[in-house]
Amino acid sequence: MNPYDTFLFNPILNLLIAIYTFLHALSIPGALGLSIIILSAGIRLVLWPLTSVQLRSTQKMAALKPHLDRIKIDHGHDKVRHQQEVSKLYKEHGVNPLAGCLPLLVQMPFFIGLYNVLDKALQFNNANFIGSINSHLYSTSLYLTTKPDTSFLGISLSTRPNEWAHVGFIILAIPLITGLLQFVQSKMLTPQVSPTAIKKSGDKKASTEDTMSQVQSQMTYLMPVMIAFFSYGFAVGLSLYWNTFTIIGIIQQYIISGPGALNKYLPKRLQKI
Repeated sequence: MNPYDTFLFNPILNLLIAIYTFLHALSIPGALGLSIIILSAGIRLVLWPLTSVQLRSTQKMAALKPHLDRIKIDHGHDKVRHQQEVSKLYKEHGVNPLAGCLPLLVQMPFFIGLYNVLDKALQFNNANFIGSINSHLYSTSLYLTTKPDTSFLGISLSTRPNEWAHVGFIILAIPLITGLLQFVQSKMLTPQVSPTAIKKSGDKKASTEDTMSQVQSQMTYLMPVMIAFFSYGFAVGLSLYWNTFTIIGIIQQYIISGPGALNKYLPKRLQKI
């Protein structure tokens, strides 16, 4: 058995089945859907400290952007001096530009593992579905004897929105909601720009031509469209997992570094400076 199955796939699958078995024993409706939500939320909360480090690092980098723009204007023609001044700025403010990358890299295997587990757990049409799941379980007490009920809030978790012609238009709301939630999170990850900063950047063309800012602005709109497109072809259960992750991510982002560029669209009582 490979290390991926031993240390990631199997533990996550066993957690999912354990939660499902417990809820099913209590005769709770939609046990599988609730299990996906509980497991997704649990993993997201376990990774909360790592995500917090990533968000705080991003926040610090955003705060330094006006200084980086000024260094670029003053020393952009001299690459050596430019790099020296940037390094000096990072050192003065205790910022490591790579600090936000490591937490993300650590989290990625868990995201991929959970996705693969749910993808396998939703393959109900597989002739050997039960045997395939049971072969990864640690205890016979968790073994499935029948296929789980896939119904959750009136929709089958194995259904895909691209099957709307057979199940109805209402299922198309799922990729739309998925894309909207992703847009909200992407907008929050974009730092809000003060009127003063906008005025200064307008005085210097170098600031407005910053490549990373352009890419970030484009991704704010491109990423939600991509996620909605993927959700259109994925089983509803996978969208349920993704949306759970996104909602908790939105809450965490708001608590740690505020609503970002979404701030101006919020009611006054929810806005943060």
